[in-house]
Amino acid sequence: MLRVYGHPLASFYWKVLIALYERSVPFDFLMVDGEHSKNAEAIARLAPTGQFPVLVDGDRVVVESAAIIEYLDLNHGTAAPMVPADRNAAIEARQMDGIFDDYVSAPLTRMVLNAIRQPDKRDPHADPEAQALLDKSYSWLDRWMTGRTWAANDTFGIAECAAGPALFYAHWGYPIPEEYAALRAYRARLLARPSIVRAIEEARPWLQYFPLKDRGTPH
Repeated sequence: MLRVYGHPLASFYWKVLIALYERSVPFDFLMVDGEHSKNAEAIARLAPTGQFPVLVDGDRVVVESAAIIEYLDLNHGTAAPMVPADRNAAIEARQMDGIFDDYVSAPLTRMVLNAIRQPDKRDPHADPEAQALLDKSYSWLDRWMTGRTWAANDTFGIAECAAGPALFYAHWGYPIPEEYAALRAYRARLLARPSIVRAIEEARPWLQYFPLKDRGTPH
């Protein structure tokens, strides 16, 4: 059986988890935290910087969430692929996956990392710069999502695997303005998707540890 290393609070683990649930792929979950040192030691060997998620399938090791999702498309499950087989459609899917990773998750992560530093070590530029980037991303995504149900090819796929955790946490840490109705409606559709509901419920015991939890609400 597949083995997947991760942590229920981690957005990039969610990204893979959503694809696993969408494709009904069974797997063994290996928790990476201070209480599971052997798992941390394993990913320190398997991944370049000890980052997760990491998927192990027999002798095959796959790192990076997007690569794992494409590996699942090719090798596990019978559902429609998260990345379309049509190469032109795949471009849009990968584009939107990258946008949610790089322009929503990344600035949010910068805010999170700044928040967990000792107060005297915090970067005074981190939050305003990250928020300025999120402002641009929210505005662009609202225009992009106007008239759409899903972010790429109007089909639930890898873009939603990225968007689910990205928008869940970003809106909690730096709320999406009310005037961005299309983006807020898209987020609501994501949070109603059974695979994403399941990921959130499994993360619930750890959500209290989200470093930006006091800046907004998760729903």
